[in-house]
Amino acid sequence: MIAYVFPGQGSQFPGMGKDIAGVYPEAREVFEEADDSLQFRLSRLCFEGPESELQLTENTQPAILTTSVAFWRVLQRAGHRPQFVAGHSLGEYSALVCAGALRFSDAVKLVRLRGRFMQEAVPLGVGAMAAIIGLDLAAVTQVCQEGAQGEVVAPANVNAPSQIVVAGHAAAVHRATILARQRGARNAIPLMVSAPFHCELMRPAQVRLEFELDCTTFQDLNFPLVNNVDAQLISAAADARQGLARQVSSTVRWSESVEVLAGRGVETFVEVGPGKVLTGLIRRISPSKKTLNVGNREQLESYV
Repeated sequence: MIAYVFPGQGSQFPGMGKDIAGVYPEAREVFEEADDSLQFRLSRLCFEGPESELQLTENTQPAILTTSVAFWRVLQRAGHRPQFVAGHSLGEYSALVCAGALRFSDAVKLVRLRGRFMQEAVPLGVGAMAAIIGLDLAAVTQVCQEGAQGEVVAPANVNAPSQIVVAGHAAAVHRATILARQRGARNAIPLMVSAPFHCELMRPAQVRLEFELDCTTFQDLNFPLVNNVDAQLISAAADARQGLARQVSSTVRWSESVEVLAGRGVETFVEVGPGKVLTGLIRRISPSKKTLNVGNREQLESYV
C-alpha cells in the first residue's frame, strides 16, 4: 500500500514548482488558480522569491500548499492514486485537497488566513520554539511541565520518537531546553520561527480560523487521512473540518501518524511537494518502509 504525505512550513525555497509549471499544463493551472484566488502573484513568489517574502508565514503557507498540489495534480493526471494520505501541520490541507475533501481554491485562501492569524496571535518575541533531540515524549513533557513556571511550554511537534519540538513563551521554552540538556538530551536547538505554533498560545488564531472553516464547504474524503491532532484515520467531512481547527493549538502527532499508516499495511511513503523533511523523519520512525520524494521535475518524471 502507498501513502502520500505532504510537507509543512519550513520546506519552502525560491524556485519551487517552477520546473514543472513550465512543462505540465495541470501544474501551471494550479499556480494560476492560486494567483486568481489570492489576487496576487503567488506563482512569482514561488518561482523567483525573494526569500525574505517567501518566509513570511502568510506567504509560506499558501506557497507550499500550491506547490504540493501542483505535483499532486500531475500524479493524478498520470493515474496515480494513494490508499492513504497525511500531511504535517499545513500539509494536512494539501492532503485534504488530494483526498477530494477540500477545493484547492478554498484551501489556498484558508491557509493564507491561517498563516496571518497564527502570526498575529502572539506579539513578535513573546513566543519561541525549540527542537529537543534525544529525549522521548515522556521526558520532554516532564521538562515542559517543570519549565513552565506559570507560563506556557509544551510539545508542539512530535516529529520522531526522539525529535520533538516544543513551543510556548520564550522564557519557558528556554527553561525547558536547559532542563532537557540536564536530563541527557543530545541537543536542544532554538528555532528561527516567527511565532510559537501548535501550543495554547495559538488559541486566538484557532478561534478566528474556526469561523472561516465553518464557512467553507468540505466533502467526505475519497481515501482516508491520518490527522495530526488525534493520529487517527478519518474519512468524514465534519472530522476533517474539526481536525484543521484543533490542530492550530494542538500537538502535531507526526510520529504516531506514520506508525498508524505502517500498521495499516503501508509499505511506501511518497512525499509530495517541496523538500524532503518528511522523508527523513519517516526513515527514523519506520526505517523498514520505502520512501520516495516527488518534489522536482526529475523526481516526478522518475516516479510517473
